[in-house]
Amino acid sequence: MAKLKQKSQSNGIHATGEEFGSSNAPIRLHKFLAQCGFGSRRACEEMIRQGRVRVNGRVIVEMGVKIVPGQDLVEVDGRSVSPAREPLVYYLFNKPAGYVTTRRDEKGRPTIFDLLGEIPERVFSVGRLDKDSEGLLLLTNDGELAHRLMHPSYRVEKEYWVEVEGYLDDSAIAELESGVVFEGETYQPARVQLIARSPERSFATMTISEGKKRQVRRMCYAVGHPVKRLVRIREGGLVLGNLTPGEYRCLTADEIRHLRHEAGLEPQN
Repeated sequence: MAKLKQKSQSNGIHATGEEFGSSNAPIRLHKFLAQCGFGSRRACEEMIRQGRVRVNGRVIVEMGVKIVPGQDLVEVDGRSVSPAREPLVYYLFNKPAGYVTTRRDEKGRPTIFDLLGEIPERVFSVGRLDKDSEGLLLLTNDGELAHRLMHPSYRVEKEYWVEVEGYLDDSAIAELESGVVFEGETYQPARVQLIARSPERSFATMTISEGKKRQVRRMCYAVGHPVKRLVRIREGGLVLGNLTPGEYRCLTADEIRHLRHEAGLEPQN
């Protein structure tokens, strides 16, 4: 397991008043939770829908509720969210096949967090890779960055190495590069670079910026070439490099700066 370069002295998931502005300024609940490190805004919305969040003792399940940090008591799974917080942290993780990316799995399947016990902060994955997929995952407690990286309007590229069944001919590649409609869902064009092909299997890289659920697998299936293996090798300016499956490392200052720039955020102080 890769060595950690930094550790936090904090024991909880927190958010400073500076992060949220004036203590009297209301903020939407899901945004507050995201900035506290509980996941992307979308993930926090789902957490609210599941009835896991209380405000001043009342379970909240509807969207759009606003709270005042420092005045309203917010609890997640019975644990209060206090106004001091951990520093923002960023890790690059090489996800092995066979693990899901959620912290808890209803089916009892192994999760990536079983492999991340040495990370002291409560981090979450930015986006997901399905259980059978491998490769680059960004782990952080920076909810605002996560929201922007996953939002399609920022068009952050994701590049995948794929192995598919059969001979990936030029017409199939042209379909992928023109966009695909599958089961009523429209997928925007991918950029495809052929590596090798044979009657039994073919290898290529695919680059997308849309990031819909199981997008690469569904696009390849739609053109008649089911995916046999899928590895994410790049997200924006982050490259998987030589990390072995199950290993992680801290992002460098330059990588963090570049990532925040891609997401339209100001550099950190």
